[in-house]
Amino acid sequence: MPGGKRLTARFVETAKRPGRYTDGPGGLGLSLRVQARASGGVAKNWSQRIRIAGRYRYLGLGSYPVITLKMARDRALRNARTVAEGGDPMRPPTPTLAEALEEVLALRRPTWKAGASTEKIWRSAFQYVLPALGQKPVDRITTGDLMECLNPIWATKAATAGKLRSMLSLLFRWSVGAGHRPDDPAGERLLAALPPQPSGRKHLAALPHSEVAAALVKVRESSSTGAVRLAIEFVALTATRHGEARGATWSEIDLGAHLWTIPGERMKSGREHRVPLSPRAVEVLASARALSDGSGLVFPMKGKPIAGSTLRATFKRLGIEGTPHGLRSSFRDWCGESGVAREVAESCLAHQVGNAVELAYARSDLLERRREVMEAWGAYLV
Repeated sequence: MPGGKRLTARFVETAKRPGRYTDGPGGLGLSLRVQARASGGVAKNWSQRIRIAGRYRYLGLGSYPVITLKMARDRALRNARTVAEGGDPMRPPTPTLAEALEEVLALRRPTWKAGASTEKIWRSAFQYVLPALGQKPVDRITTGDLMECLNPIWATKAATAGKLRSMLSLLFRWSVGAGHRPDDPAGERLLAALPPQPSGRKHLAALPHSEVAAALVKVRESSSTGAVRLAIEFVALTATRHGEARGATWSEIDLGAHLWTIPGERMKSGREHRVPLSPRAVEVLASARALSDGSGLVFPMKGKPIAGSTLRATFKRLGIEGTPHGLRSSFRDWCGESGVAREVAESCLAHQVGNAVELAYARSDLLERRREVMEAWGAYLV
């Protein structure tokens, strides 16, 4: 602007002559560029000339009148402060750990199976780090910071701590890819710095197969809701994962064919699994019809799938030694003692048997052989 004066709101509004008009002394390099439009009139855009890492750069700050003079000055001041603190205003703002978590969850959410508790598991695990580090930018979090959060639970809650360490590593690898930091502080360096975890894998508790029938009697006679009682028995009769049973819909059930077809997106393996239904399993489904609430779920709980924790809590409340998932192990032990061929037993559990070459030729899912097994298992439990 002539004479080196600062811009005024009135001048910015009325400027018509093309050119670049600086904001005068102390304007932090702010200027207004006025350009003639081919269609008539002028366009007005803000920019800032600022020195970043030893080089002068022009930063676009938006166009007038969307960005007013005051707003442009505020942005120029914010950029100058960022540079003074060693930052680069041309880079996207570095997210905090809490913000990065939301970004990662949003990216991964479309890949999770419908009804899965994956996001709940992530959020539960991150409660061990968010109170201390949630508002800290990801580029300022160190391996030492993570050690302080993980050390208290590394031995006492080994499974949770191990999962959390893996989740943090994935989050920081996303941060590297997004250009927010150069390394992963939750990777090998963190593992090397933490003490060894207790060895040995702890399997989910399972009832002896000879005690499953008595446990189901306890469940049937309990005060639990009808959906919970029926869902637990259905899990036992079908030897499926309880998440698959809790999310079962009537559209997957063919009562005429005594068949339940679980789509691949709801299976751990990602492959469709056909489950032959024993006569008792069909009776359970007939009872479940009375629970229909319009949601389409076989075992609805207020229009939603029953929570896995509800089934586990029912076992605990009734004094049943074991877990709902452990019923699969009970079934597998019964198969082993009943002379059921290994490939048939594993197929009932939706497990693949054999190497890649064998699997390429083993296209049958052994449905009719599995039907005989599931009917015998159902009769054993009644």
